[in-house]
Amino acid sequence: MFKEWRHRRAVQRVKPGDGRALKRFRWWQSLSRALFHLRLMNDDSGQRVYSVDVRHQKHSSSSGRVIAHLYLDGRHHAESTVPAFFPVQGGTVEVRASTVGLKRCHYVTAEGAEFQLIPDPASAEGRRARFDRSHPALSRCIGLLSAIVLVGGVVLLALQLAEQLTRNPAGVAQYVGTFTSPIDLSGWVNTVVGLVTVAASTERALRLRYNWLLDGAAG
Repeated sequence: MFKEWRHRRAVQRVKPGDGRALKRFRWWQSLSRALFHLRLMNDDSGQRVYSVDVRHQKHSSSSGRVIAHLYLDGRHHAESTVPAFFPVQGGTVEVRASTVGLKRCHYVTAEGAEFQLIPDPASAEGRRARFDRSHPALSRCIGLLSAIVLVGGVVLLALQLAEQLTRNPAGVAQYVGTFTSPIDLSGWVNTVVGLVTVAASTERALRLRYNWLLDGAAG
């Protein structure tokens, strides 16, 4: 019930587009823009192309949320803050964002089947997908390394939080005792660890991989 209500609210946020043309993806937009495409056959055996364009650093002035734009055959068709649910031919295009990129950009049919949209070849997501096709074994190793880095980051964060929570003798410590983390990192090492975990989470975002614990803790 809550999921259906949230879906209806998201659809109500969709605003009509202004018809402007879709701009080409430029190389310097790799970390600030995501562009995905969906090709669907219409009733007269023609083809319609839907494109989802998200500028990560541009937010709605009222809500502060990232805005997703939907283009139809290269023209601005609709826009919505994320999470966005765009009604399209035969189903819905769902867009969700994290702090480091997109965690979902899928076409969901009326029957419930899901298909991830195809990233633009010039985008960072497109280049990551091309690398995966060209070097599948190395790509899997990089993906595994990203997951290991995030698991390590979560463990370090949990240890530091436990130490902070039990530091005050008058607080939690009086019930569970004090805890001292076995890993004591200096300030600059903590900074490096933070940067590495953000990089790992960004790599996963390029593949639209997201876990609320691992990637959420990273940013």
